[in-house]
Amino acid sequence: MRHRVEGNKIGMLPSHRRSVLANLTNALILNAKVDTTFPRAKASQQFAERVITLARRGDLHARRIVFSRLRDKAVVDKLFTEIGPAYKDRAGGYTRVVKLGPRRGDGAETARLMLVQ
Repeated sequence: MRHRVEGNKIGMLPSHRRSVLANLTNALILNAKVDTTFPRAKASQQFAERVITLARRGDLHARRIVFSRLRDKAVVDKLFTEIGPAYKDRAGGYTRVVKLGPRRGDGAETARLMLVQ
């Protein structure tokens, strides 16, 4: 039974999943968009929304939590100095997933994860 179990496993072990989600979120924060498969985009959307919500708080505890998840000082600095204050008045929905169609090599459904302006 899946009572109160959140998140998508996206076919990976937990440690690999944490790394993939962190790397996709790092790329999203640095480049404002990232192209990946649709299930990974949806999973990293949840991860990114939580991280941006913590960045909106802006305190030291939130910064330490975000650093423990993203593990990149430059990304955390950009998140807390630029992205967090930009979404200060927004109640949620900081990211958007747009389907791009099937990938040419294997036919996997691709999507673009981007920050909402």
